[in-house]
Amino acid sequence: MSRFVTRLLNSAPWLAKYPISRSRALIENDPATPKHLIFCIANHFEPSWKGAEMYDIDAQKRRLEEWCGLAEKIGNVVVDSDGTKFRHTNFYPAEQYEPEILNTLADLQNKGLGEVEVHLHHGVGSPDNAESLRRQLVEFRDRLAEDHKCLSRVNGEGQPMYAFVHGNWALGNSANGQYCGVDNELEILEETGCYIDMTLPSAPDVSQVPVLNSIYECGMPHAERAPHRREKRLRVGGDTPRLPVLITGPLLFDWSNRQASLPLPKLENGELAHFRKTDLRRLKLWTSANVTVKGRPDWNFIKLHCHGFFDEDQSACIGENAIRAFSEIVEHGERTDQYKVHFASAREVFNMIIAAVDGKTGSPGEYRNHKLTPIMSQARGLL
Repeated sequence: MSRFVTRLLNSAPWLAKYPISRSRALIENDPATPKHLIFCIANHFEPSWKGAEMYDIDAQKRRLEEWCGLAEKIGNVVVDSDGTKFRHTNFYPAEQYEPEILNTLADLQNKGLGEVEVHLHHGVGSPDNAESLRRQLVEFRDRLAEDHKCLSRVNGEGQPMYAFVHGNWALGNSANGQYCGVDNELEILEETGCYIDMTLPSAPDVSQVPVLNSIYECGMPHAERAPHRREKRLRVGGDTPRLPVLITGPLLFDWSNRQASLPLPKLENGELAHFRKTDLRRLKLWTSANVTVKGRPDWNFIKLHCHGFFDEDQSACIGENAIRAFSEIVEHGERTDQYKVHFASAREVFNMIIAAVDGKTGSPGEYRNHKLTPIMSQARGLL
């Protein structure tokens, strides 16, 4: 079977829901209403990345030092309407834990240039099991919280809470048993303090579920395989959602490419990479996905993703091309009054989402600490 046919078959479930998603976005979106665009960049943060191999710790430290320089440069140049610096949320792989790397990342977070959250590749060689998964998550969660003062707590109390990105996209054992193996993964994420998942979208991978362009809680029991394949969408005035909340990045077709005068669609999945230019035309696609809490259409959440240590992609996600693109986006909003930009961490996005559910209005920037507060700020006596 050809690769194209395989991908088409893998995509059939979400392609069937695509017209409904686009119709919903068109019905709910009022283009005449000024928007708050909330950007969150979920960085699959792997300084060890070297293709089939891994860099040693000295090389990782050198690469991370260069990365921090880029993060400081763009943070000093690109700021949002609240004065918040451009930054990523750095999802660091639990199975690659290096204390020196995390110390440096914690320093970067302390400068307001990227909060640290949880990434995990597991079940790669053979299927994982629930006991092993729970142990990995708890051990890494507690290391981040206790040793590095990362992560957050609800109103500063209770167990550490974390955001999550699944390695190889296989959240809830959604990749036909590969790269996971634990059907009740969402149940374990809830038990161990995961408040939001930012894995999706994963198209054209087989792990892409039929839910797209949505902020939701699982529509099926957490103990089932891939319970996030059905949605219970979050809405203003709704019940407090069961955790983790799921937020997808944009997933839609870009019809601007033409060949022999015929449209040749490309898949837009919110990836910051060298092969896709970020500009105002692409921003229009992102906003048209209309990822919102139902009843709060003026708060548009744009969850993007990148692999920050793919060398060829660094310019697009944090280097010169990112500076150009996001400066243009911020300046266009200021000049036209069509929207205001807010750069937010995963934690802040969750707080804004819950604020919307709670009926809060105005600027989402007012609700960055609505429920979850950083352990680091508490340790420094800032809360």
